[in-house]
Amino acid sequence: MLERIAHEDILELKLSRPPVNALDPGLIAALREAVTDAPRQGAAAVVISGGPGLYSAGLDVPALLKLDRAGMLELWRSFSGMLAAIACSSIPSVAAITGHSPAGGTVLALNCDYRVMADGPFKLGLNETQVGLALPRNILASLQRLLGPHRAERHIVAGNMIDAAEALRIGLVDELAPPEQVVPRAISWCRFHLDLPRRAMRLNRETTRADLRAIYAGDDPAIIEEFVDGWFHPETQTVLQALVARLKNKS
Repeated sequence: MLERIAHEDILELKLSRPPVNALDPGLIAALREAVTDAPRQGAAAVVISGGPGLYSAGLDVPALLKLDRAGMLELWRSFSGMLAAIACSSIPSVAAITGHSPAGGTVLALNCDYRVMADGPFKLGLNETQVGLALPRNILASLQRLLGPHRAERHIVAGNMIDAAEALRIGLVDELAPPEQVVPRAISWCRFHLDLPRRAMRLNRETTRADLRAIYAGDDPAIIEEFVDGWFHPETQTVLQALVARLKNKS
């Protein structure tokens, strides 16, 4: 489900949940735990990677549709906790986006320090509007931090998936690399920063990411309640059920 690969003091956390690395309760909890524990286990930086051609297909919608309200509340608390773990980590993190990464896959990368994406016919983006969901306020704030308010608005309201070149142009990713070089480039970014004067790097990183940490400081139950209310809205359920039906027909 989640492979741990050591590159000296840089820990690669490789999503490994076939067939599409969909985020279910188990993978979300495992990733949250691994990111939280990494500094305590001696890691100086973390790389979150996926498989060839596919980073993560986002939330495991078929599995989540089986949850009742209590189960969905617990799931979203865990997901928000995972995002907070990345945002508030004391060590740098890089998303090594190895391929397609829609919706929750893109969300996973938002709070990392840096994003390297595979150059090629791969798409990512926050397409929540097109699947009937309103983006939670904390995730929207993370996106606005990267893109700026207007560009984030245009991306979110339309809910379009975009290709790697467009993602680089608007700042959703920081770098493109050949697919086989995505993880090595992510490790190289970590190594460059770890080779800087460590105290200065750490303090300047803490200062410049204070706004991001503030977004996830403490649990705001209202954000979770709002999202879960939206999840069970009749319109959303209709759109999500139709999405699952289309996926079944394709398979």
